[in-house]
Amino acid sequence: MTQTPAFNKPKVELHVHLDGAIKPETILYYGRRRGIALPANTTEGLLNVIGMDKLLTLLDFLAKFDYYMPVIAGCREAIKRITYEFIEMKAKEGVVYVEVRYSPHLLANSKVEPIPWNQAEGDLTPDEVVALVGQDFGVKAWSILCCMRHQPNWSPDVTVVAIDLAGDETIPGSSLLPGHVQAYQEAVDILKTERLGHGYHTLEEQALYDRLWQENMHFEICPWSSYLTGAWKPDTEHAVVWLKNDQANYSLNTDDPLIFKYPLDTDYHMTKWDMGFTEEEFKRLNINAVKSSFLPEDEKRELLNLLYKAYWMPPSASAGHHL
Repeated sequence: MTQTPAFNKPKVELHVHLDGAIKPETILYYGRRRGIALPANTTEGLLNVIGMDKLLTLLDFLAKFDYYMPVIAGCREAIKRITYEFIEMKAKEGVVYVEVRYSPHLLANSKVEPIPWNQAEGDLTPDEVVALVGQDFGVKAWSILCCMRHQPNWSPDVTVVAIDLAGDETIPGSSLLPGHVQAYQEAVDILKTERLGHGYHTLEEQALYDRLWQENMHFEICPWSSYLTGAWKPDTEHAVVWLKNDQANYSLNTDDPLIFKYPLDTDYHMTKWDMGFTEEEFKRLNINAVKSSFLPEDEKRELLNLLYKAYWMPPSASAGHHL
């Protein structure tokens, strides 16, 4: 029986990884076609290995990608297909705008050192990966490139909407302070970040959180992901509840739906039924997502007008702190 959507209106998603949103059937197809072994040969079996049903450490989570990325990386056809299927999936979820993030060098097999996933050297460069993902599939989707902490040697000079810092946070040189407070401060003051991915630990430092609230910093919240990765402990109040109560600037996102085995609606159901979110709050947070997107201003206005019309709201509606 199909679950009734918690919010059956247009949505915006700003934090989702392309390589964490691949259809398992597509992974199996390219595994067979390219002759690359996988840990299972059925959809159910594959999800039992790469999916998460219980809390794991961040490193255990990152290890999931090792199972299936070799069948996708280095293959132009596979990269085009997973991008098309990603856009198709988001359209079915009611997403009208998405900013998808990925690391080009983790999908390439040429002009990157080291070549990832034990691939043989080929001729697919990171620049071409960006071009493949950036093709027009008829739905508005822009790219955010991930610079991996453990592979900092490649940063392309190409046109994308943003750069994301991702990867294992325990490697030398990363901030290991409790709550990563120093890392957040560096992101804001040195890197001049315009949005924070997750950002739950900022609430542990009241002065920092107060500053971010005053500056209308956008938090990319991934509720179900935060539970399965241990970023949120179920016996405590989720950071997103604080953000809601403070009328802060945030959005709801899936992060890696393949591994977490749930679509975007799960995050809406979780916040609606477990945390008391209302339809008005869902409208507010999606309007904030548009305002905090990396779209050009004219396209932002166009997208905002689409949401205002779908939400039966006047065009002058504000989604700021005091709506």
